[in-house]
Amino acid sequence: MNAPAFDHKAFLRTLTHRPGVYRMLDADGEVLYVGKAKDLKRRVSSYFSRSLNRRIQRMVARIRSIEVTVTHTEAEALLLEANLIKSLKPRYNVLLRDDKSYPSVYLSDDPFPRVAFHRGARKRPGRYFGPYPSVRAVRETLHILQKLFRVRQCEDSVYRNRSRPCLQYQIERCSGPCVGLIPQQDYARDVADTMRFLDGKTTHIIDDLVERMEQASAALEFERAARLRDQIAALRRVQEKQYVSGEQGDLDIVACHLAGDSACVQVFFLRNGRNLGNKAFFPRLPRGVDEGELLSAFIAQFYADKPVPPELLSSHEPAQRELLETALAQRAGRKVSIRHRLRGQRRHWQRMAVNNARLALEARLASHAGMRHRLEALRELLGLDEAPERMECFDISHTSGELTVASCVVFDRDGPLKSDYRRFNIQGITAADDYAAMRQALQRRYARIQKEDGVLPDVLFIDGGKGQLGVAREVLAELGIDQLLLVGVAKGPDRKPGMEQLFVGEDPRPRLLPGDSPGLHLIQQIRDEAHRFAITAHRQRRGKRARGSTLEEIPGIGPKRRRRLLNQFGGLGELAGAGVEDIARVDGISRRLAEQIYAHFHGEG
Repeated sequence: MNAPAFDHKAFLRTLTHRPGVYRMLDADGEVLYVGKAKDLKRRVSSYFSRSLNRRIQRMVARIRSIEVTVTHTEAEALLLEANLIKSLKPRYNVLLRDDKSYPSVYLSDDPFPRVAFHRGARKRPGRYFGPYPSVRAVRETLHILQKLFRVRQCEDSVYRNRSRPCLQYQIERCSGPCVGLIPQQDYARDVADTMRFLDGKTTHIIDDLVERMEQASAALEFERAARLRDQIAALRRVQEKQYVSGEQGDLDIVACHLAGDSACVQVFFLRNGRNLGNKAFFPRLPRGVDEGELLSAFIAQFYADKPVPPELLSSHEPAQRELLETALAQRAGRKVSIRHRLRGQRRHWQRMAVNNARLALEARLASHAGMRHRLEALRELLGLDEAPERMECFDISHTSGELTVASCVVFDRDGPLKSDYRRFNIQGITAADDYAAMRQALQRRYARIQKEDGVLPDVLFIDGGKGQLGVAREVLAELGIDQLLLVGVAKGPDRKPGMEQLFVGEDPRPRLLPGDSPGLHLIQQIRDEAHRFAITAHRQRRGKRARGSTLEEIPGIGPKRRRRLLNQFGGLGELAGAGVEDIARVDGISRRLAEQIYAHFHGEG
């Protein structure tokens, strides 16, 4: 039964003039739009008392109820609006599709502190530096720190249980505090230099290093002076690469580019005068949004759960800029400025960010256009009435039949749909029986889809020939699924790319496509992605088993022998890499027991 039309007059009669947030809902109770207002009654009334563009007219026609939350101030309403948009994802709002927290560099609060990658809540005692735009940016920073200051990066569990220095010490990436190879005073100096580097005080570090180099040279400690000289040179190279001319503090540069109903927002992260990198975002837009509205919505949502720098440089003036500054300042507990009229070096950075946004959007749109072209070619190739909306592909991976994993990757009209990828750990089959593995994976996948009324693909690709395709056909028949097209992708002669043979539907004859076929290129991309995902899952499973291998599983290894082995080799990893002769040299370990230990770690016997 259709829900009754929304009686806006009755609703408005009781609506307050105070500030707050309103949520417009449709007949199914789904939120269409979230908005904020300084005066709720005046703002909501405007949807029913003035001429509206076509997009807003369509939205208003679907309204069946409105919910409101009253706030103390308009700035508080703006912050609540941003949080609700992120959680509810309304159709008619600008929506930032970014659920990840941003990584940081973490320096622990220990006698010999550790520097490490960190993501998530900042609960542990110590210092956090960032945020960084990507995992890669953090890893690059940690790599630089290893070369410059040699502060440990190992896990605390590894650090506490070592009896000899690890490989990082041997290649001069750590100073060996785990086994007392550096006095705590000297290590503390390296930690202080690390903090100063991350705080952007590289010039002060260089001045100190120069002074220490001169002192070492005067004391005829030429080897130490040479090390300090090399450290200074490395720091100067990093400084030239990362530091921004004329900037000292923290700021972000936010720039956007619009093309029709698509948009890209680029954010550049500058901390303590250092360029930490940039990241592109592609928010979902309702029609008719301009640059100012886009930036206002983006900034409010982006900084709803992230640290806000004191300054934001934007490519355009955000809508209601002063209100946005007030809301961000309220959240940050200090003044926040948003500037868009820039000069000099800042103007150069602004233009560069806009150009990055334009190029990223053009590349994305070109990729989507190319995807549409390949989908149309695939439609013709497979004889479909319409281009497929959803495609899935299965592959199997194992090592000599062990730890078999099946992968299922999903593509839609935009390309890989990674949130829908699935992997299956195969159990209870004969080793290396790929047919049985494929059968189990397909049964588990499509039985669950049927049970949960999930979405079936239009085309199901199977990495394999007639045998694997026959198994898939049997499984789907058992489950009563007959509305999707099965395609086997078999490797051609000599397993060369471009020579794949396709088995389509019930046709037993293989098809060989020209190497320049866009449809073949799409099939290759889907098949290769399934292969990559399967191998990755298998390696993770194999690595998990290797990490789970413990000495307790070996007969004849009790607590004393276990402790003796770990002390002699400095850890389980080093013991796993040792040869039989090395293991047999440990007191209390016979040749036969050494062979058992070796076999345990290498899957022999």
